[in-house]
Amino acid sequence: MTEHVDTEPARFDAGKVWFVGAGPGDKTLITLKGYQLLQQAQVVIYAGSLINRELLEYCRADAECHDSAGMTLQEITDLMVNSVKAGKLVVRLQTGDLSLFGSIREQAEVLASQGMGFVSVPGVSSFLGAAAQLGVEYTVPEVAQSLIITRMAGRTPMPPRETLEAFAAHQTSMAIFLSVQDIAGVTVRLIQGGYPQETPVAVVYKATWPDCRIVRGTLDTIAEQVRTAGIQKTALILVGAFLGEEYHYSKLYDAGFSHEYRQA
Repeated sequence: MTEHVDTEPARFDAGKVWFVGAGPGDKTLITLKGYQLLQQAQVVIYAGSLINRELLEYCRADAECHDSAGMTLQEITDLMVNSVKAGKLVVRLQTGDLSLFGSIREQAEVLASQGMGFVSVPGVSSFLGAAAQLGVEYTVPEVAQSLIITRMAGRTPMPPRETLEAFAAHQTSMAIFLSVQDIAGVTVRLIQGGYPQETPVAVVYKATWPDCRIVRGTLDTIAEQVRTAGIQKTALILVGAFLGEEYHYSKLYDAGFSHEYRQA
């Protein structure tokens, strides 16, 4: 029997700011709740350097859409506060999922100082979109059962115990954000930390976007391959044996393995 799913849009409180994860790029990978918020929003503040602007096609014709790429924190929060005070439904549209490199807290603290709340609506992160694009799993039985999500130091320094070298010692799956501009430096640090030079690597440019590009290689070759491809930003670096040929079947569906729902 097919259960009816109620897709009637909810009514959203205009007395707070709605932070929405826009997903990795493909405009259909936004959540249903995020889509409904865009449909009703009167003010949308979006990260124009990263967001697929086709998402704005979901907005109502009279919505005010503001590109925050050239705005300061003060300008963004002033726009939020003034719009909420005017009784408008405000959506802050940010790339991927809000919980990764989202800079939500600094915006939320300003809102709190003005007596305003916020709600976070999660999105699909680009590290998930990249895995889907490659058709791989980060967690492969007996090969890798953990995933490290990180970046290399740039203008934002890394905590002392969170260097690429330190993480590389685990030799598990790794998704490295915001670092492709120094892919050569990344590979040097990963090898110094413990990954073998022949460890497989995939660089995924604009995962799930129509112009997505994928470069595959090893830690020994990927820097030159990425340089040749001309990829300098908006790309994830995926590293680990999960990208290789080794694979072991899980026990979950093994006919000889008993569990709560099935006897061997």
